[in-house]
Amino acid sequence: MTNPIPVGDEIDTLLDYLRESRGFDFGGYKRTGLVRRITHRMSQVGITDFHDYLDRLQVDPGEFTALFNTILINVTGFFRDSDAWDRLRSDVVPGLLAERSPGDPLRVWSTGCSSGQEAYSVAMLLAEELGTDAYLKQVKVYATDIDEEALGQARQASYSETELDGVPADLKAKYFELRDGRYLFNPELRRTVIFGRNDLVQDAPISRVDLLVCRNTLMYFNSETQQRILNRFHFALVPRGVLFLGRAEMLLGRSRLFEPIDLKQRIFRRVADRSMTTGRRVDRTETQVPDRLRELALAASPIAQLVVGVDDTLVMLTDQASTLFGLSRRDVGRPIRELEVSYQPLTLRGQLDQVIADRKPVRVSDVEFNRPGGVVHWFEVHLNPILDGSELLGVSVVFHDVSAIRALRQEVERASRQLESTNAELQSTNEELETTNEELQSTVEELETTNEELQSTNEELETMNEELQSANDELQVINEAVRERSTELNDVNDFLEAVLTAFTVGVVVVDLEMRILAWNAAAHELWGVRTDEAEGQHLLNLDVGLPADVLRPLVREALTDPASPQEARLDAVNRRGRAIVVRLLCSALRGADGQQRGVLLTMEPVEPR
Repeated sequence: MTNPIPVGDEIDTLLDYLRESRGFDFGGYKRTGLVRRITHRMSQVGITDFHDYLDRLQVDPGEFTALFNTILINVTGFFRDSDAWDRLRSDVVPGLLAERSPGDPLRVWSTGCSSGQEAYSVAMLLAEELGTDAYLKQVKVYATDIDEEALGQARQASYSETELDGVPADLKAKYFELRDGRYLFNPELRRTVIFGRNDLVQDAPISRVDLLVCRNTLMYFNSETQQRILNRFHFALVPRGVLFLGRAEMLLGRSRLFEPIDLKQRIFRRVADRSMTTGRRVDRTETQVPDRLRELALAASPIAQLVVGVDDTLVMLTDQASTLFGLSRRDVGRPIRELEVSYQPLTLRGQLDQVIADRKPVRVSDVEFNRPGGVVHWFEVHLNPILDGSELLGVSVVFHDVSAIRALRQEVERASRQLESTNAELQSTNEELETTNEELQSTVEELETTNEELQSTNEELETMNEELQSANDELQVINEAVRERSTELNDVNDFLEAVLTAFTVGVVVVDLEMRILAWNAAAHELWGVRTDEAEGQHLLNLDVGLPADVLRPLVREALTDPASPQEARLDAVNRRGRAIVVRLLCSALRGADGQQRGVLLTMEPVEPR
């Protein structure tokens, strides 16, 4: 007798088959979780041996899909871990936008997007921060997964009431429409979210990403594979790009790739390449610029800019600011609150106080300025603190003229209103093509690997929690099947009632103790006893026109000798009091197991007297 193959070798054989026949490489997944999911699927189909299950995969193509869905636990939700999303909304995203000029594109990559809830959560968050018009012009959200079935659900953008539990009521009313019992995501925002297949282990990453969302995906991979994926994330992000992880994931030992913005909420920033920070140290004296040159350079800037000191006086201004706001060099040194520019085109005093108090940038959009002669300018105003280390020196106020951009957007909006909606199938094809083009532009780089045993334990616990949620989903499916069975039983009972009603002769069914189980409408018509009055009563106790002394031996004989039906003609009195002759046929009832269940009696009047 040969020894059985060890479990490790059996798993490797199974994984090799999946990689060679289907192109899916699960070698980078954590072995304990992978074995648990595979054995769970084997138990569902009643197989205990890995070789037998491998045979099942080879002869049943549908079994691979079931195994794939079992390994990939698609548990997600809108604004999952709300504290982390609140931190992203209140501080991280505003800072990300403040570092960009008005109109700059913003690219987001949501990996392991499952059925799309996190990708649409990012879309709503950015639309609220930018405004819908600016969002539609600037933002692209790339959402990827390796599960084609989950991607198909995500493209539909259709969710149940329960799936929207995490969406605040105001966002739900603003971005979802109830149709046929399902909530559909806003179609305009939907077109900015591009879904496509991407394997984080094998495929190239999307490049030039400002915000990368990867929540509770890394925890399924082993330490070496996690390091390879994080190297790709570092390559995908722009300098100072933001990485948003799940609560069960950390970046221990990878400080040279990412630095924490909020460690508790798992929000990190990309660290610039070391090569960018190396080189010859330049002495301060080599970069000193004459004050007069610096002053003239600022004055010559084509952008309207003011510099306000901490003592609330105007320190510097550009020639463009002088032209637009009617200022001159004589105004330098005057309190800003005495100048017209402090309240026109916007109230600067409150904004300056906020920047000085918080020492954080402030951006004000859609500022309208009416100049003499009917000329209208639109500005986006940036107020940034000027710091020397920890010391606040003043505030820079920059007026970005966005009039041309605004006019162009209005023209585009007018043209867009004349276009028809794009066909859904074409949209899906375009999304996949755009994702493929992004993949072709990327390259792969690999760095060092570190061991994270403590983090692995935490990730395993999170994986088991996901499995429990998956098991709850299976129980809901079973409950639905039970409800369907109950409906079928009711249909069978209705059908049996219809059959009994269709008989034109009286039909009575009694059990072994001669208690009535069924009494049809013809029996009611013949004897004047309703069904609800007859059922459950002893046959011989009914006050009908059948002689009990003749009826009893016929039924007893049918119970005694089931093989021979008993037939007799009896003198009786019907419900109208008329004497009739009834042809009575007694037949034994048997179950599927051959056991006797009762007697079927048919009563047919054959001739009146």
